[in-house]
Amino acid sequence: MAGRDLRLAALLALLVAGCATEVYNVPTNEPLSATTPPNMGAPTDYMHENSIVLAFSGGGLRAAAFAYGVLTALDGVKTSDGTLLDDVAMINSVSGSSLTAAYYGLNGRAGLARFRQDVLLPGFEDRMRMSPFNPANLARMVGGGVNAREDFRDAMDASVFHGATFASLYSRPGPRILIQASDLYHRVPFPFMPEVFQIICSDLSRYSIADAVAGSMAVPVLFAPMVVRTYPQNCRPLPPEIERILRSPPEGSRDFAAIDRALRDYRDPSRTRYIKLGDGGLTDNFAVSTIVAQRVAYGTPYAPLTEREAVKVRRLLLIVVDAARRPATDWTLQEAGPSGLELLLSATDIAVEAAARQAADALARIVSEWQDAVVKFRCGLKPVERIALGAPARWDCADVKFSLANLAVEELPGPLREQIEVIPTRLSLEPEQVDVAIRGAREGTLALPRLKTYLEERTR
Repeated sequence: MAGRDLRLAALLALLVAGCATEVYNVPTNEPLSATTPPNMGAPTDYMHENSIVLAFSGGGLRAAAFAYGVLTALDGVKTSDGTLLDDVAMINSVSGSSLTAAYYGLNGRAGLARFRQDVLLPGFEDRMRMSPFNPANLARMVGGGVNAREDFRDAMDASVFHGATFASLYSRPGPRILIQASDLYHRVPFPFMPEVFQIICSDLSRYSIADAVAGSMAVPVLFAPMVVRTYPQNCRPLPPEIERILRSPPEGSRDFAAIDRALRDYRDPSRTRYIKLGDGGLTDNFAVSTIVAQRVAYGTPYAPLTEREAVKVRRLLLIVVDAARRPATDWTLQEAGPSGLELLLSATDIAVEAAARQAADALARIVSEWQDAVVKFRCGLKPVERIALGAPARWDCADVKFSLANLAVEELPGPLREQIEVIPTRLSLEPEQVDVAIRGAREGTLALPRLKTYLEERTR
């Protein structure tokens, strides 16, 4: 019986493959040009005296709603000069949370008031190919992905981002928004940041925000990979710090060795012309690996801060926001299972979560060392150097405190946790599901002990 089932499954796969529809996305990134601004137009100093860095995990629209709840919670905490939302200096995001991060980066506080009604409640699935029983969808799945650019990215751009590019994002005041996808071939994170686009000789300032978010959310099979291309004929000399990394990469880290191989391949047209991008959560579902990689790679005591930021910052709170949920199943109460699709999804989740935990653990290990290195750098500056970097007249070089907080669905109080854990990882949700994810994030954020400590210390 089992042999017959396997033969039937193989025959079905062959039949579908025979009529598969080739599905792929055409790259839209443009080459560097004479008009490309320095650093793609991105500001270089984001940190405040009191700064909060947010790392938002993936998880479909549930993660987008959860990230929104965190932002609105911070906006509800008053400070002497505004709210804690004003302290947010950087947001790193993957997958569904990239929708929230990009929208907030483009629209600021005023956009938060519209986000639930305009983005979260409508969702996106009514404009996508979703039926697993449609033979045409099955053929597209085999051919590259059920949904392509016209099924999701274009609809998202029309209803959410309205043609905005990274130049639009960089022209607004506010936090640094770092959207992260995954390089499917090299199996490393692919952050949409000027440094990476300098290496592929492409102009990030002209790149569509919707394309970046679609790349960050491109779950394999459901979506065809987003594609960016390299432009070796348009390359410019790299900034010294990036050139140094490529010439003498740090040793001892297998993760960075993989990233280094990818970066080198990006500059070699005989090895890479097209970079295929999938969901950012595949390589780092907590959106922290770029911080860790920059800390390791740049080789300065303050990286990824700039010198000016290292002199300016006093309090830095990093909040890792995990909107993931435990498996919605009763395998542990039954002898049978998991099977079929559940088994496949479970295996994928294991790989994703293991990588995410490793990245988060790496961040936890460096926070204290990072703080001590910044203090040593500040206290080693000469008076003339301090003045040149913008240090105030009354300045305590050792008055620096870095801390790390973790906000996870699984650590919320029982009733809220149970309600959020049954919310599926989809791109359309019921209003009640959206609202309970928002409420859980708000209450969880405000209950963080490290946030309360940060609020007390920021005025000292």
